[in-house]
Amino acid sequence: MHDHIRQRCVRLGELLIETGETVRALAQMTGFSKSTVHKDLTERLILVNEPLANEVKEILAYHKSIRHLRGGEATKKKWQTKQREKSI
Repeated sequence: MHDHIRQRCVRLGELLIETGETVRALAQMTGFSKSTVHKDLTERLILVNEPLANEVKEILAYHKSIRHLRGGEATKKKWQTKQREKSI
């Protein structure tokens, strides 16, 4: 693995721990694709820094456990907006 990829993995892991953001939000903040961020955090980071990877794994597991709630909120907001537009 190239050194710049190792550094990117560590930076993304530290950023995830600092901010607690989702993979999608990290991708937007850093300019990397969502796929790259996900692969760096789930597959490559453990090869570079195992303790950091374990912390990241916990945060990602939490995000996965609440994603159905986030999706429900997004749908609720979508329909509320549509209802407001119809009433105007």
